[in-house]
Amino acid sequence: MTIDPRKRLRQGLDALWRDGGNTDVIAENAVFDVAWPVNQLIGRDTILAHFIDPVRRALSHAHRRDLLFIGGQNIRDTGGYWCACVTHYVGTFDAPMFGLTPSNKLAFLRAGEFYRLQNNQIVEAKIIFDLPDLMHQSGRLPLPSLGTEITFPAPATQDGLCPVSGDGMASLDVVQRMLGDLHVYDPKTGASKGQTGQDGTWADDMLWYGPAGVGSNYRWDGFVKDHRADFLRAFPDRKGGNHYCRIGDANYAAVSGWPSMTMTFQDSYLGQPADGRALTLRVMDFYRIDTNRIAENWVTLDYGDLFYQMGRDLIMESNALT
Repeated sequence: MTIDPRKRLRQGLDALWRDGGNTDVIAENAVFDVAWPVNQLIGRDTILAHFIDPVRRALSHAHRRDLLFIGGQNIRDTGGYWCACVTHYVGTFDAPMFGLTPSNKLAFLRAGEFYRLQNNQIVEAKIIFDLPDLMHQSGRLPLPSLGTEITFPAPATQDGLCPVSGDGMASLDVVQRMLGDLHVYDPKTGASKGQTGQDGTWADDMLWYGPAGVGSNYRWDGFVKDHRADFLRAFPDRKGGNHYCRIGDANYAAVSGWPSMTMTFQDSYLGQPADGRALTLRVMDFYRIDTNRIAENWVTLDYGDLFYQMGRDLIMESNALT
């Protein structure tokens, strides 16, 4: 009997993170693109030495706690079979992580992850962990918060781990229609067609879960107030959708770009004055679809990298708040 590749990968990652074993889940010549300050790592030994081992040392008794885990054929030109997941790395944060001062308390390091598989091994990965959220948990986030800072919840339907119910391509079609309409907006109101209302792609009671600094919000009005309005004002020429991967699985879909967005910094954002410089943004979006509408959206953005491009080192700033 063929083993579900999603379940096989979940088991392999769980073993890798719990005891450091099963390193063969990563191909010898794998390439990992990881959030700032890690960035690109090539080869299994380098990935272990500069990403996995440092996180396991920082979070004692670390283990993964997955919220979503889906898989499917990538419809973008890069192709391949990919798994995408939202997880937390759970442990006691009692040693520095990439230079960030530990809290000596329980920590949930959330991450969005995309894995390309060949012969049951990871040959390519993109990973955005939310270090600013870890700073928030430690009481040392050097950014204001627009929305509500929460630990990402599992889907309301509690069926996001290797789901079996629903049409993955139909779910992805809803997301792609939303993305196509979202790209064009009224510069005065920030409104885009096709987002809300009778023919909209978002559910009336949508939930949007965002990175530290942005936070999470409820319904379209909350999304606009706590994220969209400030983002469009700061980056009015932003161009998104440069995705290397788009997959659908049951009632879920996921997309990601590395980077996804290019833009220029034209108004202040999260307390940082604008200076007109060109910026890029690494993005991952995970969606739950209900009756042809987006009910929940989990978003990981590499804000450590974004602010580093602005000339700020959030790790140094957070440590200074100790």
